[in-house]
Amino acid sequence: MNYLITIYTIYFCLFFSIKNSYSQNIDFKYPKTFKDTTKEEYFGTNVPDPYSWLEDDKSQKTKKWVNSQNNLTFSYLNKIPFRNKIKKRLEDIWNYEKVQAPVKIGEYFYFYKNNGLQNQNVLYRSKELGNDIEVFIDPNTFSKDGTVSMKSTSFSYDGSLMAYQISEKGSDQMKVVILDIKTKKQVDDTLKNIKFSNISWKGNEGFYYSSYYNPNNYNTFSNSSKYHKLYFHRIGSSQKNDKLIFDGNKKKIRYIRAYLTEDQRFLVINVRKRISGNKLYIRDLHYPNSKLIPLIQNFDNDVVIIDNQDTRLLIYTNYNSPNYRLIEVDANAASINNWKDVIPETNNVLSISKAGGYLFATYLIDVKSKVIQYDYKGEKIRNIKLPAPGTVKGFNAKKDEQFLYYTFTSYTYPSTIFKYNIENGLTEMFWKPNIDFNPENYITKQVFVNSKDGTKIPMFIVHKKGIKLNGKNPTYLFGYGGFNISLKPSFITQNIVWLENGGIYAEANLRGGGEYGREWHKAGTKMQKQNVFDDFFAVAEFLIEKKYTSNNFLAIAGPSNGGLLIGATITQRPKLAKVALPSVGILDMLKYHNYTGGAGWASEYGTSEESDKMFKYLLKYSPVHSVKDGIDYPATLILTADHDDRVVPAHSFKFAAELQAKAKTNNPILIRIESNAGHGAGGGTPTSKIIQQIADKYAFTWYNMGINPFEN
Repeated sequence: MNYLITIYTIYFCLFFSIKNSYSQNIDFKYPKTFKDTTKEEYFGTNVPDPYSWLEDDKSQKTKKWVNSQNNLTFSYLNKIPFRNKIKKRLEDIWNYEKVQAPVKIGEYFYFYKNNGLQNQNVLYRSKELGNDIEVFIDPNTFSKDGTVSMKSTSFSYDGSLMAYQISEKGSDQMKVVILDIKTKKQVDDTLKNIKFSNISWKGNEGFYYSSYYNPNNYNTFSNSSKYHKLYFHRIGSSQKNDKLIFDGNKKKIRYIRAYLTEDQRFLVINVRKRISGNKLYIRDLHYPNSKLIPLIQNFDNDVVIIDNQDTRLLIYTNYNSPNYRLIEVDANAASINNWKDVIPETNNVLSISKAGGYLFATYLIDVKSKVIQYDYKGEKIRNIKLPAPGTVKGFNAKKDEQFLYYTFTSYTYPSTIFKYNIENGLTEMFWKPNIDFNPENYITKQVFVNSKDGTKIPMFIVHKKGIKLNGKNPTYLFGYGGFNISLKPSFITQNIVWLENGGIYAEANLRGGGEYGREWHKAGTKMQKQNVFDDFFAVAEFLIEKKYTSNNFLAIAGPSNGGLLIGATITQRPKLAKVALPSVGILDMLKYHNYTGGAGWASEYGTSEESDKMFKYLLKYSPVHSVKDGIDYPATLILTADHDDRVVPAHSFKFAAELQAKAKTNNPILIRIESNAGHGAGGGTPTSKIIQQIADKYAFTWYNMGINPFEN
């Protein structure tokens, strides 16, 4: 490797006369991955599954394979001469105070803050903002390496008790600790085996939570996400005595969540068999021993109770309204036939929140936020002026509050907190970060690109002002395209390093997301999944055609469902990009539903078991099954984590094994397996690990493009 560094100074002179970049010409000796003769039969077709043994991530054989792959990967990364400089610059930029918007609960304001490089955010509180601020809970004390995180908090009705969830090593499986907020001392034993659950308090007497197990049966992660059960935990009681409220085993329900209306009158139970669409049950707690009443009895639509006024329910739904609306109905006559619009559907996707006795409608207009305040009758109060085109969140507060605090952000607008007077609409800046970044040096554009079928796909492009469109700019194209999730403009600290070194950041709003409502989402699901990939190909080709970049300077990246996107791009269009970075990806589309909670994604993808037609469609694009012999695949760094129990690492293991065995390329095909971490940064991964992961991705990308960012 050292000779590559020596010739770097003459590299650019030779770039167009030689095809290979830094890392090419290296004879990679990949660890040998054992292939067995396992086959799976689907509708009379036998499909080889030679690396199925890698699904057992507890076996010594798999652990040995993981160690050998990591040894190769880190040996490669360690030799990149500017890797440590990238990490150092990331640390310097990252080291600024980050604050989340405060929320008033009881007599305290609570808010999260990170001093800069703390592994986990710290929860603070104060009776008067700006004075007598104290640390309430510091998750950095939970473990020495920062791999134990606090995932969510929930306060009792009067704010005297709090329950918070703990994740260990990034797992989705949680523990719950209950505190007395005055003494900060724990109340009751720690609850265990809680997964994909919120905590919803009934007064101060206890709370509802969800689990995939009987509380007496503390099993491991495997097969843990089949059918949910809803329990009620009474303060002062043992978890083994918790009352079963709703048995998902009997009704074959995969996801159950309970919540209470703010006035504590109605218990609401939301049940789902898949990610989208839910049944809804309510219990009027005003009457002792009242029964649970089904309000919505099918899984065809999303239905959420936002608030109530006595028995008047305000319901947010996409029933007969793909872009969502808010309706009202009396709880005692809640038939759909009695629904009346309060805030009707428009051409733009609607989300609803409430604060101070008012409703706040946030519309997504070409992926940018617009907020309108309404009263509870649906009468418009005012438009809320935002600082710039971008994204808002946080228009929430209790009914008796006079102020709320919301956050605004965009690609070149660091997350800033504003204080809003709910009654008169006056807004003032409450807090902004002090960060080593000058937004005046950068520009954000939004373009609309025609996909294969003519559908216009939005994409944001961010770069330094005055950049030359010569096809040589290193470009980082990010995509997701699934699960009704919208990619909204937001400030991403790590992007500063990419942008300040002449890079372009592009983010595409692909079908399958939620940017334009239900139909946009459906157009990227099941037998329409290829639309997502075609959309991504189109935006990449646009960047190349307009000379923002070229194939040799394009990197493509995405996590989870976005990892599937990158895997499909690699296998369908291997020459499209120079570098591919699939993270925690769903890559085995024939077996994904057999792992942990994967069966809940069937409405998104379909399954290989439901029909011969669906099986063949999945087989055609499944990245693990689409790797071909003799193909020159791009430089690929696959990223996963050993404690990811949402998208299990076997997906990435098998994909890496297939690529290493079949690719005919001088480009590196590597897999980076993080230890003691879960499903990406959202899995509670500590800051130190996040920074190192980003440094490795950037180093790998620039290195394989033949660029040293610090010699520009």
